[in-house]
Amino acid sequence: MNVVLFGPPGAGKGTLTSMLTSKYGFKQVAIGDILREGAKEQTTLGRMVKKSMDRGQLVQDEVVDALIRAKLRQQDYKQAAIFDGFPRTEYQAKFLDDLLNESGRTLNVAIYLDVSDEEIRRRLPGRIMCQECHTPYHESYKPFTICHNCGSTESYRREDDQPGILDIRLKNFHRQVLPVVEYYHKAGLLTIVKGEGEVGTVYKRLLNIIEEVRENRLRPATLEEVERIKGLADISETLPHAQATYSLDVIFLGSPGSGKGTQAEKLGKKFALTHISTGDLFRANFKNNTALGRLAKSYIEKGELVPDDVTQEMVRDRLAQDDVQEGFILDGFPRNIGQANALTDMMTQMRRRLSAVLFLNVPAEAIVERLSGRLTCQVCQAPYHTVYNPSKKEGICDHCGGHLFRRDDDEPETIRARLRTYYGQTAPLISYYRALGLLYEINGEGDVSEIFNRIVATVEAIETRDKAALETT
Repeated sequence: MNVVLFGPPGAGKGTLTSMLTSKYGFKQVAIGDILREGAKEQTTLGRMVKKSMDRGQLVQDEVVDALIRAKLRQQDYKQAAIFDGFPRTEYQAKFLDDLLNESGRTLNVAIYLDVSDEEIRRRLPGRIMCQECHTPYHESYKPFTICHNCGSTESYRREDDQPGILDIRLKNFHRQVLPVVEYYHKAGLLTIVKGEGEVGTVYKRLLNIIEEVRENRLRPATLEEVERIKGLADISETLPHAQATYSLDVIFLGSPGSGKGTQAEKLGKKFALTHISTGDLFRANFKNNTALGRLAKSYIEKGELVPDDVTQEMVRDRLAQDDVQEGFILDGFPRNIGQANALTDMMTQMRRRLSAVLFLNVPAEAIVERLSGRLTCQVCQAPYHTVYNPSKKEGICDHCGGHLFRRDDDEPETIRARLRTYYGQTAPLISYYRALGLLYEINGEGDVSEIFNRIVATVEAIETRDKAALETT
């Protein structure tokens, strides 16, 4: 039997998963544990995770996918699994289905723990975490003196459990989880369990569900139950109609190695637009020691994924600054439908609307050729390329004589894994923005200047059209 247990922060997923694991012998699959274990392994993936953590950077989505894939392949196929904290998006739900199918297994049930926002606000300020293994405790329901899991006597409180941050987390959770709820409802695998009450009472409800699954008599969630969960998302389904003043606001979509970073930078200079990349956004928050930067770093240092709501609030803060009032280019955000909905909400509040989503389309094999040819000097970190920028002497840096090497994440198989993740995540976004009439697909092959000319022609046409439309309203 394979089970997904998901729900809002503070729903008790970790505690209940541990209880079910003890009862049924499930193999517990938790993303945080997988990342921490991966960082300790002397494998290509392990080195990539450790490098990200050591630098205080986000672990790439494709690396997380590869770790989960490796974890499941190591698992005894006959052993049942319970997934805690995964999947978080519709793409990840499909990815999990594919992984299970590879080994002849299927997901038997997706259990949503239904806990009201009011109850979560009451619970989380009292949560206490073990400093060593991050097992959750609570000052009222499950006091911490010594961790029963690892024996540590050190504990901490999570910064994101504070009331102000918590409200943002809950709002973003409802947006993000909605596609997952709908996905499992359509598959007939979703059941909704009341997650309020004493831990023992909620545990008994889960036991009943597991027994129903084992006896093939599970009652899937009704349409009315799903509609109630959907109602919590409060998603703006249309872009704002009224716009205070015109601004050229653009999103860049493109796979790793498509050149979107280079093109976004050039486009920003051409049209006097502020280029905002998520990588730069995180680095700036870390450097300036902002509250959001400290919060993101607290996840990274514990080997956990940084939640979407942290990224979204960084974007919200950045879009409120003066230098983006004439327009901006977003590079690396949004990455999923939940983030796209959050961005729509932000722009509605700002009385602005997106001008365009530019999709720089480059075939997968062309990307593999580009990235696998990259080389880096081991000493001075100077970049080279076997085709486009070769060194004068093969394998030797022109500047310092250092040895040139290929990074782990530029290995062809790693690149293909990154592309699978990218396409899986981006396909829903492409459909989302195409339905809104905002998507412009641009051929990303050829010389950098040729590609840039295509982009400029597209943006100039959009700008002319939008300004004319604004003058007539």
